[in-house]
Amino acid sequence: MQEWPEPVERVAEVLRARGVDSRLEEFADGTPTAAAAAVAVGCEAGQIVKSLVFICDGRPVLALLPGDRRADPVKVAAAAGARYARVAAHHEVRSATGFEPGAVAPFPTVDATKVLLERELLRHPLVWAGAGSTNHMVGLSPLDIARVTRAEVTDLSEA
Repeated sequence: MQEWPEPVERVAEVLRARGVDSRLEEFADGTPTAAAAAVAVGCEAGQIVKSLVFICDGRPVLALLPGDRRADPVKVAAAAGARYARVAAHHEVRSATGFEPGAVAPFPTVDATKVLLERELLRHPLVWAGAGSTNHMVGLSPLDIARVTRAEVTDLSEA
């Protein structure tokens, strides 16, 4: 069995426990941006899942968007049932997810009160998400992401 760094192992454990058919891979050159991740994986930027933390009325919310889209804070706030949403600071990202900024996986989260998934991700049979480090990604069905995270599927992207 492959030995992963601790944050990546947390992701792998969720995949195993939930019986998710997935591909967890390491990329030596890293995947610091959605564009770099798409090149490394060999897919379109829209198949990369950006895991973004927003603070909505003081509570952390995880927003999952395609790599070729930008989040609309007004839509994030509305979907979270909040008056406002702002991008989380680095320390808030770590506190909410247990992952370093730039290495956030969609699961497991530590303290995110809600997970929102941009409906455009469902257009793809396979998407690639961060897996706990800037060098690891996991390929899986967006339906599995929604199931494992109990995400609310909604419209989060800027027009």
